[in-house]
Amino acid sequence: MRTWGPLTAVCLGTFMLLLDVTIAVVALPDMARGLHASLSDLQWVMDGYALALAALLLGLGAAADVLGRRRVHVAGVVLFAVASLLCGLASGPGMRVAARG
Repeated sequence: MRTWGPLTAVCLGTFMLLLDVTIAVVALPDMARGLHASLSDLQWVMDGYALALAALLLGLGAAADVLGRRRVHVAGVVLFAVASLLCGLASGPGMRVAARG
């Protein structure tokens, strides 16, 4: 049973990532209307997330080797939840891009 815990945690984290991207893609038209965002703003909403993920992935993998995988994974999930809350509370495209990044 000990091998299923980490696998479950990684699968749930990946599911959250995919769900977040899917929700953002579906919500793009409403974001454009509600936040009066331009096409460029909407591109940054999507690309900023991918850019930040790619930029931090290797460094956080090394940090997980030093600090512990569980600690880094939990910190990442908490940061992801806080950023998602900030995205939901965003009052403009700039704040949305910053929270997604």
